[in-house]
Amino acid sequence: MNIDNGLFHLSEVDPKMAKLINKYEKPNFTKETNHFEAIIRSIIYQQLSTKAASAIHNRFKQLFENDNLRPVDVFNNSIDRYREIGLSKQKVSYIINVAHEFNNELIPKNLEDFSDEDIIDMLTRIKGIGRWTAQMFLMFSLNRSDILPELDLGIQKGFKIYFKLNELPSSDYIIKQAELWRPYRTLASWYLWRLVEGPFEW
Repeated sequence: MNIDNGLFHLSEVDPKMAKLINKYEKPNFTKETNHFEAIIRSIIYQQLSTKAASAIHNRFKQLFENDNLRPVDVFNNSIDRYREIGLSKQKVSYIINVAHEFNNELIPKNLEDFSDEDIIDMLTRIKGIGRWTAQMFLMFSLNRSDILPELDLGIQKGFKIYFKLNELPSSDYIIKQAELWRPYRTLASWYLWRLVEGPFEW
């Protein structure tokens, strides 16, 4: 994803978005190669504010000596240790599910070669990974430029503020309005999160 090109495009097609781009810092997206670890982080972030999720994720990483997290590392820790750092019982089971999928090589190593929707379809077959989790992986790990997490509460709140709505918008409304921002809906989403939650932590 070329961030500079994306910000220029958004500023050209949407003067209102240009004001957000000028107001806030430039986003930083770093592509990741450890897809296993990245998907686990997306699970940790499910249904939490970015600040709370970031804190739990940092505690999660401190459980491991190996910087390059592997499925075997996850298996070598107890459920109690995961619960102690703030993970729910359900999320722990999801993380273990993902570890089994990667340990058995059911997720292809060339995952990055697949299309956005193919990756979403592939990941959502794993219990504990829904569309939102797969979208976070696409945005922040593979740095795909045109992802719109229409089910995300932060995005819904951002749309409410951005379009001066009286209530949270429907997914259909979000998808329709965001057409203007193609093919850089990932960047537009980042600024909507920034508008609602402050500095974005991932």
